[in-house]
Amino acid sequence: MQKPATSKIIPIQPVPLDAGTGIVFSLNDEQGKIYPRTVSGFFTRLRWVMVWVTQLVFYGLPWLQWNGRQAVLFDLAGSRFFIFGLVLHPQDLIYLAVLLVLAALTLFFFTAVAGRLWCGYACPQTVYTEIFLWLERLTEGDRLARMRLDAGPWRAEKIVRKSAKQVLWIGLGLFTGFSFVGYFTPILDLVQQLLTLSFSPWEWFWVLFYGLATYGNAGYLREQICKHMCPYARIQSALTDMDSMVIAYDAGRGEARGSRARAADPKALGLGDCIDCTLCVQVCPTGIDIRNGLQNECIACAACIDVCDEVMLKMNYPTGLIRYSSGKGIADKLTARQMVKRVWRPRVWLYGVLFLLVVSLFVGGLSTRKGFAVDIIKDRGSMARELGNGDIENIYRLKVMNTTERAQTYSASVQGLPGLTLVTDPVLQVPATGIGALTIRLTLAADTAQAYRGKANPISFRVEAKNQGKLVAIEEKSTFIIPR
Repeated sequence: MQKPATSKIIPIQPVPLDAGTGIVFSLNDEQGKIYPRTVSGFFTRLRWVMVWVTQLVFYGLPWLQWNGRQAVLFDLAGSRFFIFGLVLHPQDLIYLAVLLVLAALTLFFFTAVAGRLWCGYACPQTVYTEIFLWLERLTEGDRLARMRLDAGPWRAEKIVRKSAKQVLWIGLGLFTGFSFVGYFTPILDLVQQLLTLSFSPWEWFWVLFYGLATYGNAGYLREQICKHMCPYARIQSALTDMDSMVIAYDAGRGEARGSRARAADPKALGLGDCIDCTLCVQVCPTGIDIRNGLQNECIACAACIDVCDEVMLKMNYPTGLIRYSSGKGIADKLTARQMVKRVWRPRVWLYGVLFLLVVSLFVGGLSTRKGFAVDIIKDRGSMARELGNGDIENIYRLKVMNTTERAQTYSASVQGLPGLTLVTDPVLQVPATGIGALTIRLTLAADTAQAYRGKANPISFRVEAKNQGKLVAIEEKSTFIIPR
């Protein structure tokens, strides 16, 4: 056997199958419509578990109530995001940025460990394609039945089956769009609007747009999204290497492939374990032949593993001709323990450490939030003025954002200059998750102001509130201007 390739990065150029890597990037797409065959097995069941979990979360969250309101609601009109007990405002978008960083690190980590797990089990494109395929099989039958139906003339049966499929597809697409909008408009209100067809223009747009996108992507584009539109397929070679656990065909065991009787001795016939049934190709949702090596079109759904294991059991051969393995594992015939040990390499540890660090920062930031935010704005129309008695007056605008779901009372004080007097009543009532504003007048006695003439003097405002029985305070810096 030719010596295995030693490159740490999966090459983009096609590699001969006997080179040990078994990784090929196919850039040509001359396939027609793909008709995936029904398959059963461990990975298929796992994939359907993920379908149920992800869709129960997506469709169910808008209906979940929390403290008398929708548990997860992105109120764009009110500039408030409700996520269970957490209330976020536009100033908290840093947390969204951190979540995106966490998502990227998670993707990098799992890709380095085991390839495109996200694509195979949790990606919305994969999940909805699986659901739409199930509806298609329900109305039109399995692979051969669908192929015959498409090739046949338009008779009554074909019209009925095709129409039933379209009704189910469109219905699911619209329900998906409705559920999506339910994250931005309270879904109970959305139901009332639906009964009277009184959606706002933007609600109509997003229900129809998201529904049409689901219908088109999962019903028709399917594998084309994964092959040509998803950037992840193009960058996976930079995230995986020869120690990543990916779906692989054991060419050393399977070749030379060929059909034979079940009772025949493959060694006597000069054949490997692959009987060339092509079922691995027929069940593949992207239509690739995994026996040609791992390709960028592979979404790691493991359907080929399930169907190949079925064939091996029927032939009384050991399972695992197609299995989760690494390039090194296939080339060097490593045991499962050896491959798992090699998985934990520097890049995986780096992604893991970075992930834990960002999680710590994220959790720490959320846990130390004070429950309100303060902004002090100097009156630009009148920077400072001298009163009739010689006192100096500055005017400020105090804004307090209450990020809790209880009405709060805030009190303000000021410090920084001796003799500085807060003229305005410093108490401010702010409703739950609301924003309150207060105009504050500060004065400085004339005799004290003489020493600070012509200066912008630093001062600080202190705003206090009781949060869950604890006194919480925020200090904001500003300046007190004294004219010459």
